[in-house]
Order: sequence, then C-alpha cells, then structure tokens
Amino acid sequence: MSKRIDRTGERGMNNFGSQMIIIQYRKAIDIDVYFPQYNWTTKNRVYDVFKKGTISCPYEKRYYGVGYLGEGKYEAWKNGKVTKCYKVWAHMLERCYSKKYHEKEPTYKNCEVCKEWLNFQVFAEWYYKNHYEIEGQRMCLDKDILLKGNKIYSPENCVFVPYNINVLFIKRDKCRGNLPIGVTYYKQTGKFVAQCGIYDNEKKIKRTKRLGYYETPEEAFKIYKEFKENYIKEVADYYKDKIPTKLYQALYNYQVEITD
Repeated sequence: MSKRIDRTGERGMNNFGSQMIIIQYRKAIDIDVYFPQYNWTTKNRVYDVFKKGTISCPYEKRYYGVGYLGEGKYEAWKNGKVTKCYKVWAHMLERCYSKKYHEKEPTYKNCEVCKEWLNFQVFAEWYYKNHYEIEGQRMCLDKDILLKGNKIYSPENCVFVPYNINVLFIKRDKCRGNLPIGVTYYKQTGKFVAQCGIYDNEKKIKRTKRLGYYETPEEAFKIYKEFKENYIKEVADYYKDKIPTKLYQALYNYQVEITD
C-alpha cells in the first residue's frame, strides 16, 4: 500500500506573480489554495493546476495594473463573448491608465477611476442600474458633463449619454492650438472664424457651421459661446424624454468658457 501524500503547506507562485499556499490537501484532484496577499481561498482545485501556476485570484490587479474582477454575480464573459458592461469598464480603465492610449488621447493623462470602480463587480452594479439605450444611438460613459472639468470616473460624476451628446463636448485641443475653443485663424482674410460642429438628426450627418469672421479671437469666441450654449439647449430638448433628468439639467446649465 503506497504512502498517502500530504502537500499541505506547500507554496508556489501563479503566473501573475501571486503567492499561493496549499492549506488543505485531500488528494491530488481536491486541494484548497490560499492567496495570502488577498486573504482569499479557492477550494476543490487540482494539484497539477497549482504546479503550473494557472490558478488566478479575482482580486489580482490584472487590468492596467489597477483593475480586478472581484467576486459577485456580474459576468465579464457570457456564452463565450465579452459582455457590454465589461467592455465599458475595461475601456474606462484603458482611458485612464494606458500609456499607449495617452499617446493618442493625451487629455486623459490626468484622469483616474475611483477606488470602488476598480472592482468590476461594483462598477457592474452601477452599470446595470444606470445604463439605458436609445434606438440607433451608441451610448457613451461620460465623466464631465454633470461636473465640468471633472477628471474622476465615479458614481456621483458619471452618466450614460448618447454619442450625439457626447461629441458636443470634444475640444480637439491639438487642432486649435492656442486659440479659444470654437475659433480658427483664417489666413486668407487675416481674420478669426467662429465655427461650431452640429449634427443634422434628419440627414444623420455632422457638419461644421461657420458663424462669421471677426477681427479678434475674443470677438469670435463671444459669438461661438452664444451659439454653442443655445445649440446645447436645442439638443437637450431633442433628447429630453429619452435621457435622465440630471443630464438634461446639466446640459441646460452648461456654460462655455474661453479657458475651455
């Protein structure tokens, strides 16, 4: 009769670099493994998987060095496909913590995600309570319409908005240089052009509306500001019955500043 092997107490590292300890070894196909860094235990695992290091912990910060899946009812994958909720969460982390993404979109360099939302389960609970659909529209997670200038993704500051509202607040800092928002220098005339992007809901196209030529950037900005704030109100009225009240109110109260 062969001697029973007991590997209780054996230590190892998984492929992510987390320490693992076997705390119960009943047999090779039934072990309990403890992750001391996260005070988390997984049960009824196979010893061979432990040796290969392929046991993962849901609290390991595998997503851009900050995010983790956590434990709960919300799924990142379903029927072999990534869920919409997970896509939104992962892209939010990417915008804030991916250096590669910052090379393309430098305005996100100083943005961050609140501590609670680094846990996918916590974010998912908020997502399913607050996400809504508008037919024919792509929905976007926005962090700075409710609170202008906000850099933190959090339950208090975020809201889902249709794409056509989201693009109203894209600033395109690279294109305008040092000029105020909505103002371009027109070399042919030596004057400053006030212009604003608008969306034609009937034709389903976006176009640029020129608002006139002015001697100074300040004059051009004044015209742009008046037009843009009124246009935001028009868009808010168009979506009034389809968007949350707090979003509608934020749009109506939105003020364009020369420092934007």
